[in-house]
Amino acid sequence: MPYDMLLSGGRVIDPAQGIDGAYDVAIQDGRVAAVRANLPRSDAQAVLDVSGKLVLPGLIDTHAHVYQYVTGRFGLNADMVGIHSGVTALIDQGGPSCMTLPGFRQFIVEPAQSRVYAFLSAYLVGGLEGHAYPSLYRPDCVDVEATVRAAKENADLVKGIKAHAELGGFARWGIEVMQLAARIGQEADLPVYIHFGQLWPLPDTGANDVDADAILPQVVELLKPGDVLAHPFTRHPGGFVDKRGRVHPIVREALARGLWVDVGHGSHFSFKMARIALDAGIVPHTLGADMHGYNTSVPKPTGTPDAHPDKEHMFFGQTRFSLVSTMTTLMACGLTLEQVVPMATSNPARMLRLENELGTLKPGVVADVSVLHDERGRWVLRDNEGTQVSASRMLRPAFCLRAGQRVDADAPILPRVEAA
Repeated sequence: MPYDMLLSGGRVIDPAQGIDGAYDVAIQDGRVAAVRANLPRSDAQAVLDVSGKLVLPGLIDTHAHVYQYVTGRFGLNADMVGIHSGVTALIDQGGPSCMTLPGFRQFIVEPAQSRVYAFLSAYLVGGLEGHAYPSLYRPDCVDVEATVRAAKENADLVKGIKAHAELGGFARWGIEVMQLAARIGQEADLPVYIHFGQLWPLPDTGANDVDADAILPQVVELLKPGDVLAHPFTRHPGGFVDKRGRVHPIVREALARGLWVDVGHGSHFSFKMARIALDAGIVPHTLGADMHGYNTSVPKPTGTPDAHPDKEHMFFGQTRFSLVSTMTTLMACGLTLEQVVPMATSNPARMLRLENELGTLKPGVVADVSVLHDERGRWVLRDNEGTQVSASRMLRPAFCLRAGQRVDADAPILPRVEAA
């Protein structure tokens, strides 16, 4: 029988199989049927000419915020962040909690054409109204037993735990919340994904003399292999780079102990911090775009509070980004395409413990495929600190196949990059 579809003429990169070269990808009944050179076009009912483009396993965004409306202006539409941005699978980081997970499944996961997973919030509040109320993230707002039970009973959806290790929280209640989050990860046998870099303002009263540089070493001691340190390139205090402008020695120790690093790009990404960390040999395992409504033109839902307008939020920013643009950013920082592709394909699949289902084009798997433009020229990249970096190579999403169905990358939130 002929194939339903043939992607012909592209450069196929599948790190999980060690494939990198000029291959065709055949699709049959929504699954990958073959990856071989020079498959006859006559064998396919439809041929998509992808000459000059990259053909990759469906991209996996390890840091999404897609609990739309429930998380206020923070949460975006799942398919806008996913398939309409050339990404076939998403991990929502901390939007649902043990209390709100049923709604997340029914109203976000099930209607979405993109694959959507969750790193369950360690806090009962989850990501309600975009983490706007720090008092709801204190230790007595964590229920270890309920969160572990929710994770285990929803193992198809919950693939990790999300918590925050940052200056505003430590100034309020110290390390206790992190101890509880680490315990949840141990009892649920799931990776814990830790946000670093200040999230909340310091309180008017309390332990405001907390040293931001002391947070990372304390937290690393609580973690196990496979746990994830996020935002290594944050511009906010409390990240991988200390006040002296050096990478914490504990970071290398953490990597040696089997902890992972996720870029978690977000509006707080800093080219300066990225340069320091990369020059120190800190290469992330996964990317994570961290797209959210404080960095896009998402209207305020009717009836949500006016007390925390976007311009006052620590995550506000003007520079747009996406998972594919994050790939371009890291290449502009000196990493190679061959280093970056696994960060958005095979490595996230390992993080999800789904490496036999996602992040590969192995024949027989569901046909999730991302096709990217791979352009040469001169572009100017900017971060929200105003730092500019020149890029000579630009990746842009063209389209993706989700279970063999084509979806164009037409999301209105995708960044527009200025030519140099």
